[in-house]
Amino acid sequence: MRFTKCLQHASNLVINSRLRSWLTIIGIVIGVAAVIAIISLGEGMQQEMNERMSGLGGDILTLSAGFSRGRGMFGPPGGGHGGPGGGSAQATEEEIVLDRMDLQALKGIPDIAYIDTQIRDSVDVSYLGKSGSVSLTGVDQKVWSKITTEEIRDGRFLDSADQNVIVIGARLADSYFDQPLGLNKMLTIEDSAFRVVGILDDSSNSIYMPIQMAYQVLDDKENDVYDTIIIKIKNEEDLDAVMEKIEKKLMMVRHVSEKDKDFSISSSKKMMETRTEMMSSMNVFLIAIAAVSLIVGAIGIANTMFTSVLEKTKEIGVMKAIGAKNRDIMKIFLMNAAIIGLIGGILGIIAGIMLSGALPTLMGSEVGMFRSGTVVSLNSVLLALGVSLGVGILAGAVPAYKASKLKPVDALRYE
Repeated sequence: MRFTKCLQHASNLVINSRLRSWLTIIGIVIGVAAVIAIISLGEGMQQEMNERMSGLGGDILTLSAGFSRGRGMFGPPGGGHGGPGGGSAQATEEEIVLDRMDLQALKGIPDIAYIDTQIRDSVDVSYLGKSGSVSLTGVDQKVWSKITTEEIRDGRFLDSADQNVIVIGARLADSYFDQPLGLNKMLTIEDSAFRVVGILDDSSNSIYMPIQMAYQVLDDKENDVYDTIIIKIKNEEDLDAVMEKIEKKLMMVRHVSEKDKDFSISSSKKMMETRTEMMSSMNVFLIAIAAVSLIVGAIGIANTMFTSVLEKTKEIGVMKAIGAKNRDIMKIFLMNAAIIGLIGGILGIIAGIMLSGALPTLMGSEVGMFRSGTVVSLNSVLLALGVSLGVGILAGAVPAYKASKLKPVDALRYE
């Protein structure tokens, strides 16, 4: 029997059982749409992560006070600054901080190019009658422009002579207040006025100012005590070796050991790579969940095909009586299953693209990981189409084989 004739018979099977066929197709549509939406969301998140990683300096380290390990994650870390005996009650009551002693220790390491001391907190701001609360970071303006991975959209970075000036994030400048906050405009921060000299090319509400001015604005911050110290090393290839040198030097200065270490050093690029690996694992897990819908759809196809074989038993006997071979009968039912899978795949792809476009809105555009939207790639579309077609054929293989093995005499006598 010719291919076109088999295809015609297979199409007639779908048309003559429209309700059952469409109920089966809906199962495939749901599965494929879920897979497409999840893959597109994952690829969008991956794309944004890659863009962020490309902007991160592999030569940048962040030093912060405190160190989490084992059981200490539910309580204060052991080891006070400046004294041994991390397990003592007195040590745990002391506040662990970074100060000028740590800064001097870092300056003695020749592999370090720049060191930026930072403090940060939330502050109240107002502009033209509109108020709000945003994040403020005090930075060492002499080195901040050399060490930061941020880029300036308008204006300039802070320089060594600056005092009552600030650099702000693009969202704070463009849309936070009722009117745009442009260059050389005055922004009130905790009842003090500061002039905007630069706007970052980002999407944040952040404010950056010289650290000495930040000490005055943030009353609860103590002079020469830092929240974080940002370190730029001279050679990115020596990252691990320099991190080890910094750890040893600080452990000696702070009189702590590995057991009661009270500081942490992290690499932004390594942290982002770890997040990327975690996101990939989560994406695989979500796809596996969505694939359950495809399995349900495959069961629906198999059920539909078995029912079709029972309904068409007499017709199969007639076709065999007039010369149809086993492989012809098998082709017809396999094509029937493939058509159901193909239609479900095409409709599922359309539904998946529509769903993926709506996901960032449904989940909230303010959530950082969804801010970049979704990416529907050609590979994901082809993969979904191939899977739906394959699922249809595999699900229909057993019923098709059963139909091809029917004996013409038994089929003709079937009621």
